[in-house]
Amino acid sequence: MITPMFIGVLFALSAGLVWGLVFVAPLLLPEYSALLLSFARYLAFGVIALPLAWLDRRNLAGFVAADWLEALKLSTVGNVLYYLCLAAAIQRAGGPLPTMIIGTLPVVIAISSNLRDAKRDGRLPWLKLLPSLALIAAGIACVNQVELAHLRAQADLDVSRYASGALLALGAVACWTWYPLRNADWLRTHAQRSPRSWATAQGLATLPLALAGYAVLWLWSATLGTQPWGHGADFVMPLGPQPLRYVGLMLAIGLLASWLGTLCWNEASQRLPTTLAGQLIVFETLSALAYAFMLRGQWPQPLTLLGIALLVAGVIWALRIKPV
Repeated sequence: MITPMFIGVLFALSAGLVWGLVFVAPLLLPEYSALLLSFARYLAFGVIALPLAWLDRRNLAGFVAADWLEALKLSTVGNVLYYLCLAAAIQRAGGPLPTMIIGTLPVVIAISSNLRDAKRDGRLPWLKLLPSLALIAAGIACVNQVELAHLRAQADLDVSRYASGALLALGAVACWTWYPLRNADWLRTHAQRSPRSWATAQGLATLPLALAGYAVLWLWSATLGTQPWGHGADFVMPLGPQPLRYVGLMLAIGLLASWLGTLCWNEASQRLPTTLAGQLIVFETLSALAYAFMLRGQWPQPLTLLGIALLVAGVIWALRIKPV
């Protein structure tokens, strides 16, 4: 029998598969600053949301000013600020290290939700939850050990650059600890609302923010001849040195990772306890790792595979726990 929890897990898996794509874009576009990547991604998300909003206009008409304000807050922190920190971290520290730091989200969100949402979702007993958290943490540690060894083997290793990348990744963790908890609050309070409409509303709320940010960057470049956090006068606005790749990647990520990923996550959030949904963000980490190794053209090392197995085991363990 297919249960709502099983369907919720499938939606969380789908969200993780498309969210993993955002980790490779900064590696494919190293000439573009994190600000340009973040604003362009959500500008694409907002543009894609416009025709979807027209098709869903009846449901969106039921949103009041407070709903739109909440969508703007979620979009600012969970979309623009999160991806700004993540893209900057990946460009400064490479793909694997930020991916592993982001991989701590299942543990951080599970603990935060268990402390915060026990009355609403039921409390997952700590003694039953601890083995799952320990398996996930051990898996992240295994993969992290391999990647740190890989980084230390590089002759041009810049410790301060990698340290700043790690700090930016921690900022991304903070943003995306706040986002799913706050997003779940709205979805649970408005259970009669469509998760699809809420995903589209967040895209619409992001559009003016991303448009204004991109315009400021363009004006900055035209006035000062440089990019904030980016390259100098040789970078030509608005689309830079690889316009087709840049536009194509941003549109793909805007549609798949932003709109479709948000839709799948909203569907999962309505069906799963927030503590459990938080642990399922591990699918994003696994997807990002798979895409990174594909980009490298390498197979994971045995310790990396062990870490991945521990991550999956931790998630499966968590699925067996019933909230009290």
